[in-house]
Amino acid sequence: MDPTKNARIWQVVSLIPKGRVATYGQVARMAGLPNHARMVGSVLKQLPHGSGLPWHRVINSKGCLSFPRDSKQFSIQKEKLEAEGIIFDNQKVSLQRFQWQGE
Repeated sequence: MDPTKNARIWQVVSLIPKGRVATYGQVARMAGLPNHARMVGSVLKQLPHGSGLPWHRVINSKGCLSFPRDSKQFSIQKEKLEAEGIIFDNQKVSLQRFQWQGE
């Protein structure tokens, strides 16, 4: 992993406001890494435990969480988003309503 690219991804994720979400592709574009959505996922997966970065605000382009539904990570991410006022309808977040328009 390139530390400079990681830092750019972390910077974008740190800007996502409470109660909003961004997609992996959106974070990649805003970090100057278009077409690197998977890299965003890889970088976030490697965050140290207890990191203050709001990783939970990054979801996929369909408005869904990327973790398997029956996983602990899925439950944690969903709980964190719901605590911020994000509403799930049929396991999806309305990007039209909740997507951060920071671009």
